[in-house]
Amino acid sequence: MAKSLCLPSLPFISPSSIRTHLSHLPKISCSSVSIQSQSVKEKLLNLISDQERGLKTQKSPQKLDSIVKSIDALASLGRNSVTTDDSLSATWRLLWTTEKEQLFIIEKAHLFGTQAGDVLQVIDVQKKSLNNVITFPPDGVFFVRSNIEVASSQRVNFRFTSAVLRGKNWEIPLPPFGQGWFDTVYLDDEIRVVKDIRGDYLIVERAPYTWKE
Repeated sequence: MAKSLCLPSLPFISPSSIRTHLSHLPKISCSSVSIQSQSVKEKLLNLISDQERGLKTQKSPQKLDSIVKSIDALASLGRNSVTTDDSLSATWRLLWTTEKEQLFIIEKAHLFGTQAGDVLQVIDVQKKSLNNVITFPPDGVFFVRSNIEVASSQRVNFRFTSAVLRGKNWEIPLPPFGQGWFDTVYLDDEIRVVKDIRGDYLIVERAPYTWKE
């Protein structure tokens, strides 16, 4: 005679009780990361606010160390973000850098009877173009044209193609020089933070205008 198999009865769980249980679980949100990023970003901007685009930082290793630590903290928070899409395309205005060539021109421009104005990076991802620009108001400008290729979610390769020094009624073409890459380690609607192949850092803001040749 066959024996019957007895199974323990399972309690009935209603959909409403499941919803009630789930409502008490902690919600996973990116808001806490956003708040943290904003806090680190504000600290970074405060650190560079009196550094004259990096001129003062050259003489203060302690200040440089503090700024780099803030950059690294911001980069860590944005390490999984994509910063090489169309949001990279913009006219970016320099806030701070460690690039010695740019800082030399900014500092020594007065020796040539002028002053450095806005220093810009003009990027167009779709057109694969990058212009590095130093303005000398009212009419002067030095800019270097580059071709770019997106290499990864945060890295862009570049190759300089030509350079031009231009005044009101004159222009001097200069030969192209150099290539490399840069990582945009942080990007939002206001600023962009970059580290390049030479270990230099760049912090730029979205300019309130579009620069064109």
